[in-house]
Parts: sequence; structure tokens; C-alpha cells
Amino acid sequence: MSGTLQHTLLPYVFVLTFDAILWLLAWLLLITNSVGVTWLWCYRLVCWGILHYLAQLINIENGQTVLTRWVAALCLTSPAYEAGKTLGLFNSSNNCTVPDVGMVVLYVASASMACLLWEWGFPDKANGDNGKEKKKQEARALLMRVMRYSAPDYLYLAAAFLFLTLTALGETYIPIYVGKVIDILSGTYDHNGFLWAIGLMGLYSLGSSLFGGLRGGMFMCTLCRLNKRVRHMLFQNLMRQEINFFEENKPGSLSSRLISDTDKMGRSVAMNVNVLLRSLVKTVGMLYFMLGLSWELTLLACVEMPLVAALQNNYNKFSQDLTQQLQDCQAETREMASEAIGAVRTVRSFHAESQELGRYEEALKRMSHIKRRKGIYSAVFLLLRRMVTVGIKVLMLLQGRVLISTQQLSMGSLLSFVLYQKDMATNMKHLVYIYGDMLSTATSSVKVFQLLDRKPKMKEEGSSAPQQLKGKLAFHNVTFSYPSSPDIQALKNVTLEVGAGKMTALVGPSGGGKSSCVSLLQRFYEPQEGEVLLDGKPLHFYPQQYLHSKMAMVSQNPVLFSGSVRYNIKYGLKGCSDEQVEEAAKRANADNFICKLEDGYNTDVGECGGQLSSGQKQCIAIARALVRRPQILILDECTSSMDVNTQEAVQAVLNGAEGQTVLVIAHRLQTVERADHIIFMDNGEVLEQGTQQQLMDMKGQYYRLKEKLFHAD
Repeated sequence: MSGTLQHTLLPYVFVLTFDAILWLLAWLLLITNSVGVTWLWCYRLVCWGILHYLAQLINIENGQTVLTRWVAALCLTSPAYEAGKTLGLFNSSNNCTVPDVGMVVLYVASASMACLLWEWGFPDKANGDNGKEKKKQEARALLMRVMRYSAPDYLYLAAAFLFLTLTALGETYIPIYVGKVIDILSGTYDHNGFLWAIGLMGLYSLGSSLFGGLRGGMFMCTLCRLNKRVRHMLFQNLMRQEINFFEENKPGSLSSRLISDTDKMGRSVAMNVNVLLRSLVKTVGMLYFMLGLSWELTLLACVEMPLVAALQNNYNKFSQDLTQQLQDCQAETREMASEAIGAVRTVRSFHAESQELGRYEEALKRMSHIKRRKGIYSAVFLLLRRMVTVGIKVLMLLQGRVLISTQQLSMGSLLSFVLYQKDMATNMKHLVYIYGDMLSTATSSVKVFQLLDRKPKMKEEGSSAPQQLKGKLAFHNVTFSYPSSPDIQALKNVTLEVGAGKMTALVGPSGGGKSSCVSLLQRFYEPQEGEVLLDGKPLHFYPQQYLHSKMAMVSQNPVLFSGSVRYNIKYGLKGCSDEQVEEAAKRANADNFICKLEDGYNTDVGECGGQLSSGQKQCIAIARALVRRPQILILDECTSSMDVNTQEAVQAVLNGAEGQTVLVIAHRLQTVERADHIIFMDNGEVLEQGTQQQLMDMKGQYYRLKEKLFHAD
């Protein structure tokens, strides 16, 4: 035995020795064992005072409160039990006697078990590891927050709790009448008593089944409503986040939080609370009946509870860690598979199937290893728990045989007790397991709450929404770095203007900062320095919804959604008629190929528009922008995959857009030559700007770039 363990146990052994001496004095002072309950209370209160004084003299680091609490339970268990016998709470003689040695041992055991259960369920903050205690407190706070999300369903929960209580009461009475049926059949047969017992047993069984079904239905209804509510709130908050948030968090991980973790949050309230309350109500009722049948067997049965609780508690610690690792591994595997399948064309073109298969297999191996460890822990725990359960049951049957032989217990009562004891062990297991699982579930919902509480790292949008918008854009001394690369400046003190109702072209080599300007115009990011203005006001003065209703963008690689062509053209636009959709498609020169599709405008474009060519997707994207009739139109290499005829048709539409501000980013198209204003950018800076003729006369970098890229046109 280690020195620490000796230091911990010696005070308890010392107090227990003094208590044994005090019991010995009681036996020596009394010639007869018959005493009054009042005398026993007075004597044990005096013993409590003496032992409490001794416990105070003993200085135990981080354990003084536990020792004094154990002393109180040790001294007051015997008079409390004798008082219960006097009041008729227990099926025993009402004669109060000085307990014999066996009874004293049972009192010590029951008091110790009660203190162990108390310390396990409600540990002192000063006694435990501060880090672990802090985690438990955080988990409890999270659990309470999850439960507060169920507040709108209080009527459903109240009905569920009522049905739960009725179910537990019905199930608690069944073993009593099973025992009565056995006593009637094993003794003198009483036909009326037999029918009465069978009838009540059937009534309680039917009632518990009926109320159990209603209870489950109400809890499941609550679970569905809670999941819907939390998922709606989470998805709504995710849609409000800045673009950089989605670059830092991969779609697979966010989908896992939205689906898997929110479901676990719901189970922590609907399912776990269901089992927890049912087990708690049944445990209290069964303890009452068990004490009425035999207090000796009840004390013996109570020995099993702390042992199983200790085993379950240790198992929960390992299981929670492994469960968290398994969740992370599953999210990684799901994300890996989604990424490979979504980019199957790229994987196929680079002949990387074996590489992706190897990555996926490694992830599966890690997940299999975690599952194997979890299975081993589970098997060892089940073996130890079964050994404890079988051992206690054998001792109970031996003690039951003694009670039957002394006619203190009938065979039917013993059967009822065994049934109660079996249910009691199951309920205690549920209580311990569900408590740990609820904390684990609450812990796993930390990331969900973090996403729910997260505020977008953007300036708060204003309320400016004028009826008429000129469409003048300006950059004033804008310096910008992407959050993923804060040390690299994508824009360096950029100042430029995009005239209202005019066409402006941004040109320059790749990486010059053109797309960064577009990202700032759409408020995907905020500049670190300077301001981006619309009609003289910073962009954050306008509501996002208003801003994007007045501004439309078509990118080089537009994203389409699974659904019909019509759905993609009027995506996000309410009140858009079919005539408007077809008119926009004609302006984008998309109507010809759309009509040739199998179902025309109702043809499904497939996932991410996979059923269409790149040029067709660009045409639909342009139609999607034109149908909104935006005041500001941004085109980022939007015709790079089109044929010559389609490019010329789109350019004609753009040239005829009167009063519309158009910003074009292009390398090869003749659209740049028709622009009212051309801005040349390189390395995040504005190097040259002016009209086509002015820049050509300067014979600077724009002239050289045009000679290189546009000469073929």
C-alpha cells in the first residue's frame, strides 16, 4: 500500500475504531438489549459529537468535509432506521434493540456506500482536480443551455413527464402482484385473491404500456421540434458569416456539426432526460417496496450500486475521450470522401485514384483502431460488471434462503425482491450511464454553440437603402491582405474610380489584384486600411440584401445548383416570371441551346451544373445576373469559355446597357477596347489608367500587355 493511500485511510480507520469502542460501551452498559428509540437517538448524537470533535482534530488535506460527512452518516444511520421501524416504514419488529455486531457492520457499510454515492454524484470542488471540475461545470452549463432551447416545448415536455411518471409507477407495482400470485399458488389456493392479483397485475401492465407509448411519442415529438429549431438557428447563423470563415472551416466539418452534433444535442434532452427521469422515478419507488419486503436484502442490494457506479464512471471517462476522437475521425473521413467524389474529374485527369484510395484507407484504419480500443474497454467493463452482479445475486439468494427458513420472508416476496433488484441494477446503470452520456453529449455540442454564438467579423451593416442609385464606385487608399495570408498585401494603397453608368475594365497580369478588388466590392472581405465607397458612402452603410440586389457578378467559373435551368436563372430572386427568365436567357444568347435540351428550361443541370459545358454554364450565369436588372454588373472573365459568336452577342448586350455601371475583368476579349475607362493593375497597385487611346499613346505596361495578349484578336 502506498504512503498516500495509508495517509488517506488512516483517519477513517481511527474514527471507525473509536465508534466500535462506543458501541462496546453501549453493550456493556445495558444488561438487556431492549432500549427506547429516544435513548438510542440521544446516545448516537453524543457519539456524533465525540467523533466529530476527533475528526476536526485530524487534519486531512482536501478531505476534511468528506470525513465529517461520513461521521454524521455513521452515527445517525442506526437511530434513523430504528425510528423508521417504529413508524412502521419497514416490515420488521417494532422493538428497538441495541444492534448486534452484524447490524453494526451493515450500518457502517450502508453509511459508507451512501457517502460514496454522494461524493461521486456531488463532489466537493476543493477535493477534485480543478481542471476536471471546471470541465464538468462547463458541461453542466452546456446541458442547461441545451435544455433551455426546449423551453418552447414545455407543454409537450409536461405531458411527457406526466406519462413517464404514470409508466414508472405502473411498472413498479407489477413485481408486487407477481409475488402475490406465487404465494397464492404455493400456499392455500384462494380463487378470488388469485383473480384479484392477476387482474391488478394485468391492469398495471396495460397501463404502463399505454402510458409508456404516449411518453415515447411526446419525447420524440419534442426531439423533432428541438432539432428543427436548432438546425434552423445554426444554418441561419452560418449563412451570416464572412467568406473567410468558410475558407477556414471545410464544408464537411460544418455539415457534420449541422446534422450529427445537433442531433446529439436533441438526444441529450429528449432521449436521455426521458431515460434519466424514468429510471429515477422507478428507483425511488422500488427502494420503497424493497425496504418494505426486507431491509437486510435491501442493504445487501445497495452494495452493488456503488460498485457498478464506480465501474461505470471509470468506463465513461475512457468512452467519452474515444467517442470524441471517433467523431473527429468520422468527420475527417466524410470530408475526405466528399472532396474526392466532388473533384472526381480532377482526380481522374491526374490519375490519382490510388492516392485518394490510400488517404481514405489510412483514415479508415485510424477510425478502426479507435473503434477497436473502444470495444476492448467495453468488453472489460461488461465482464467486471457481470462478475459484480452475479456475486451480489448469489449472496442475496443465500440470505433469502435464511429469511424464508425463519419465516421472515415468503417465496413470493423473495421473487418480487429479486425482480426489483434486477430492475434496480438496470436503473442504476442507466442513471450512471445517462449522466455521463448527457455530459459527453453536452461537451460534443460545444462547437455547435460556438457556431451559434459566432458573430461575423465584418463591420455592422447600416440601413441606407436609397430608391435611386447612381452606381459610382471608388477605392480610397485601400490596403488589403487575405486573412489566410496576413503578411502578403493583395492591394497596396489602391485608389481608383468606376464611373456611374460607364464601362470600366480592370486589366493586368494574374495576381495583380483585380479579383481582390471584386471581392471587396461584394463585401466578401473588409480592407485593413482605406474605404470602398458606393455613391460616396462606405459599403457597410448599406444592408447586405440591398447591396446584392443592386449588384450582380458573373465569375469565370460560375457555380450552378442542382435543379432546372429555370431555377438557376431566377435563383434567389422572388417574384420572377417565366417571361423574364426567357428574356434574360435570350439576351445572354442562352435561349438557343436551352431550347435544344431535353426538357428545355425544366432540364436538370445536375450537381454543380455537371450536365452542361463550361460555356453553357457561363451563359446561364450571365442570364442569372441580367434577370435581376442590376445597377452594377461585374464580369470576371465571364466569357472565357464561350465561342466567338456568343462572345459578340454578350458584348452587344453590354454595350447597350444604358445607365448601368459595368466593371469588366478580362485578358483577351475585345470588351476592354470598348471600355470607357481602363485601369491597369500589377502587384496590387494601380500603375496606369485612362481611355484605350490614352494608354496606347503612353506605350507603357498596358501597351506591352495588349501587344502580347490582344494582338491575336
